[in-house]
Amino acid sequence: IGSKRMKRLKGVAMGAGYFSRFQYEAWSRIPEVELAAIYNRTEEKARTMMERFGILRYYGDWREMIDRERPDFADIITPPETHEEMCAYAASRGVHIICQKPLAPDFETSRRIVETARASGVRFMVHENWRWQPWYRKIREIQQSGGIGEFTHIHFLMRMGDGWGKNAYLDRQPFFRDYPRLLVYETGVHFVDTFRYLLGEVTEVYAHLRRLNPVIRGEETGQVFFRFAGGATAIWDANRYNEVESPSPRYTFGQMRIDAMGGHLTLDTESNIRLKPLGQPGIAIDYPHENANFAGDCVYALQRHFAERMQSGAPMESTGEDYLITLRVVDAVYESARRGEVVKLR
Repeated sequence: IGSKRMKRLKGVAMGAGYFSRFQYEAWSRIPEVELAAIYNRTEEKARTMMERFGILRYYGDWREMIDRERPDFADIITPPETHEEMCAYAASRGVHIICQKPLAPDFETSRRIVETARASGVRFMVHENWRWQPWYRKIREIQQSGGIGEFTHIHFLMRMGDGWGKNAYLDRQPFFRDYPRLLVYETGVHFVDTFRYLLGEVTEVYAHLRRLNPVIRGEETGQVFFRFAGGATAIWDANRYNEVESPSPRYTFGQMRIDAMGGHLTLDTESNIRLKPLGQPGIAIDYPHENANFAGDCVYALQRHFAERMQSGAPMESTGEDYLITLRVVDAVYESARRGEVVKLR
């Protein structure tokens, strides 16, 4: 192994909210990365993460942290409205970036973030971890092997059960209550990216979105139809209000069936994959996966990929440019719901 690949990457992180624990825990298992410092508006929350994951230094000013630490990369885990300023500053200092989603409150701000990073010559990756869930990597492997032929349709049924009642979302992510757009902006974006990973580019969408709980601002329920350039289709039938009978609704986030020219496969809420070729009995697919960290350890898989590609210089998945394509689809979904008609994408 060359010395370039052995270089340890120095990182800093901004944010100590609910999801950050998954990212810090994953970094702690990647020996090629040293997370040297953390910024958070509330020092107490930052100190909790520091003690738990062995991070040495705290800063109350993220600009000072970047300037003093001179890191190889910054992991930005703060709310969407803070991302443009933080990304621009890091890029101006030649610091590479991995940034949480949603990237920004709107498409144009997201586009500016991506263009600024590109113009500065830094590497930029969006923390879009869904496609890194081990069941999707295995399904992609099955797809590429051609065992059941071309994939023709995906149906995903999601029921989260965290959006009902007057205390909806307060225990985990209370800011969800104030999002003007919720279901698709926060959750559906993951499925758009994953469907693109499996079926290619989206050419049209048709959506119905609805709010069931009056204590929240945005929508939490919807049905979205997608058509893809290769002729395949998908339906995302999603609802954060009603429940599913599962010990861990946030493990696979639902149930999926994929139809193909030579059969079909299913994924259940416990991450079991079954494959059924046409005219033959179904079989269980054995593959490596565990209920670790978040959703099958997908955060670790994504960050492992980021570290490896930072060292090797090879292209990354989930680039800013690719994420903008997903955001175009998200905006089309909202436009379709507003207009009540099919929206075509270029």
